[in-house]
Amino acid sequence: GIPYLPGTSGFSLVVAMVMAAVTVNAKHRADTIIGVIWAVGMALGIVFLDLTPGYHADLMSYLFGSILTVPVSDLLLMIGVGAADVMVVVFLYNSLLSMSYDEEFTRLRGVPVNFLFFLLVGMIAVSVVLMIRVVGLILVIALLTIPPFIAEKHARSLFGMMVISAVLSALFTTGGLWLSFAFNLTSGAAIILLAGLVFFLSLAFGRTTRGEQ
Repeated sequence: GIPYLPGTSGFSLVVAMVMAAVTVNAKHRADTIIGVIWAVGMALGIVFLDLTPGYHADLMSYLFGSILTVPVSDLLLMIGVGAADVMVVVFLYNSLLSMSYDEEFTRLRGVPVNFLFFLLVGMIAVSVVLMIRVVGLILVIALLTIPPFIAEKHARSLFGMMVISAVLSALFTTGGLWLSFAFNLTSGAAIILLAGLVFFLSLAFGRTTRGEQ
């Protein structure tokens, strides 16, 4: 059969491209479309599990992750995908920066905005699949959103925001694993709880700073 992670990544990439094709001309309805595809995808996955004879999946590992059981082959794939993502960002940084601030101006300059949009959606889809092995399906959004939110307050450029987000993600993961080991906790939940604690501290510190000003 097809290995779990490459097969899942490929399927997610195809679904992401379908989603991008639907939303590229109707971005104001993107939230609704993403929600529908998310729900249908979840239901389809459960149905496939039900129809697979002799296979009893541990749904808890999919929902909350199991970083300590990730095989070496998956780790190597994660390293490869991560390196590819970094290379894409490095080579297309200026175009991505321009598109993020003013899509119409970027399009007028001859930059292939639609291609970049599809590329970003695909990168996000594959990243989500990889992160499911670490923190699980339920918590994956938190690890994608909390580090950038905190980084945004301290970065002065998109590049700086990317670097700070990456560092924070590494710190949250390492710190969460230590908490998991020290207190016998679920690793994915410990990682997100640590990220959430820093998130709320960042909010409180930001409000205090604005109040003093």
